[in-house]
Amino acid sequence: MSTGTSASALLRERGAASWAAAVSHPMVAEIGAGSLPHETFRYYFGQNVLYLEDYARAIALIIGRAPDLAAITVLTRFLSQIVDTELPANYAFLARLGGPAGPDPAAVMAPATYAYTRHLLDTAGRSELPAGLAAVLPCQWSYGEIATRLAAAMPADPVYADWIGMFAGDGYDELVLASTSLLDQHADVADQALMTSLAAVFDRSTRHELAFWDMAFAGPGGRPPGLPDRPSGPSAA
Repeated sequence: MSTGTSASALLRERGAASWAAAVSHPMVAEIGAGSLPHETFRYYFGQNVLYLEDYARAIALIIGRAPDLAAITVLTRFLSQIVDTELPANYAFLARLGGPAGPDPAAVMAPATYAYTRHLLDTAGRSELPAGLAAVLPCQWSYGEIATRLAAAMPADPVYADWIGMFAGDGYDELVLASTSLLDQHADVADQALMTSLAAVFDRSTRHELAFWDMAFAGPGGRPPGLPDRPSGPSAA
């Protein structure tokens, strides 16, 4: 029997604690204030381009599970957003911040980046469409929420303002709605076993989002001095 609540809303509700921690991360707050050191943001982009390449591969695997043209269309738009918009923009941000303007053959994934991408590729490669979407949606969805909030008071630094602007707007919001609606169409909320399984996938991805922010904020040398350790909790692996 349907609860009247969509699958995506239920997953978001069940993972509320991890979600709140990810979208309100201290690094997010410093981006919004324009106070994040540029070298920290450069390190973030260096890891994010590696992440996005595998994120795109995961979406491509999900396309292979799409049952009809409508699903293929939504997922292809999702993939195009990453390949045609976000990856080029990330390399442009890297160049603005003194990094390489294209792929660096010597770049190595940090453990958090590697763990997150292995989760995405494994889930997308071995699971049906709903689980694949549950894995990739927290990244897309949370960035839209973060940017919408930060756009209310844009920082003066153009690097941070331009990053926020990439995710804040009706076009990005519409794509998030299309992606979440696709999950809602293919996940039966009356199937408790399915919803429990999807919730585990969704929350794991959200906790990987949190771990990615932690990693980027700490930088290549580890946690910055004076930043308190995060309270212990469930592993994001």
